[in-house]
Amino acid sequence: MASPVYDTLILSDLHLGAAMSRAREALRVLQETSYSRLILLGDIFADLNFGRLKKEHWKFLGYIRKLSNPKRQVEIVWVEGNHDHGLTEIMSHLVGVRVYQEYQWNYLGLRHIAVHGHQFDNFVVKNVRFNYWFGTLLYLQLQKWDSKNKTLTRFLDRLGTRWQRLSEKVADGALAHARHHQADRIFCGHTHAALHKHDQGADYFNCGAWIDERPTFITVGETGVQINEYVEGPDAPDNDRHFREETNPRNSGFSVFADETGFFDDVESVPETVTGPMKDGQYQRVGC
Repeated sequence: MASPVYDTLILSDLHLGAAMSRAREALRVLQETSYSRLILLGDIFADLNFGRLKKEHWKFLGYIRKLSNPKRQVEIVWVEGNHDHGLTEIMSHLVGVRVYQEYQWNYLGLRHIAVHGHQFDNFVVKNVRFNYWFGTLLYLQLQKWDSKNKTLTRFLDRLGTRWQRLSEKVADGALAHARHHQADRIFCGHTHAALHKHDQGADYFNCGAWIDERPTFITVGETGVQINEYVEGPDAPDNDRHFREETNPRNSGFSVFADETGFFDDVESVPETVTGPMKDGQYQRVGC
């Protein structure tokens, strides 16, 4: 049976450069799924240090660059996250994709918004430097000290989300934002916890992260919105597709790796960078 062609595939919080990043598995999902639009919903990088990027991280970026070729007929959207700040303009030209603070599109008569979600996290907004030094850098160091399976750092990540009630705060802020802009669906990352919440006519979806044992991502298609869990080994659904769908009931070495990963292959043009909020109608693609 042929795989469906989705309107949109969304993944967030890959944290390239972090020891826990599941870049290899994320690349497999991109290669095994058919979609017309790919949204990288923020925090694609862990921090500003390119020296932390591993071979599989460069391969992921190289594949994004290939997808940006107009011949592929896939729209690539990069929404800036708090960890991406300072990198987006460079990477938009290097990888060949536009970067947005917020992205909107229409599909099947519904208005959709994609925004990373840190905008609804008051602690991150008000403590940028503290979050970088004691959140990002210390957390990256802990990953180096942790076991191969990163059990401790993954536990601390989940604990921090629960302690701050981050999922609830981002969901409530995002739903208010969706209602203000008369949107039917809003998609976020940032919390690292996949979630669906419906309130007052709007649906909020969080696509989770790619630093956990079972990372998640979102697909949007004719049958609705699905939160998909990546599964490996004996629990995998079959030998070809490595993810399980949960249907929404409501509907350092860049020069070393560049040649090997084909980073500069198959690209004809590099689009401009979009750094401000998207205006109504600008760069929107209407589904049918």
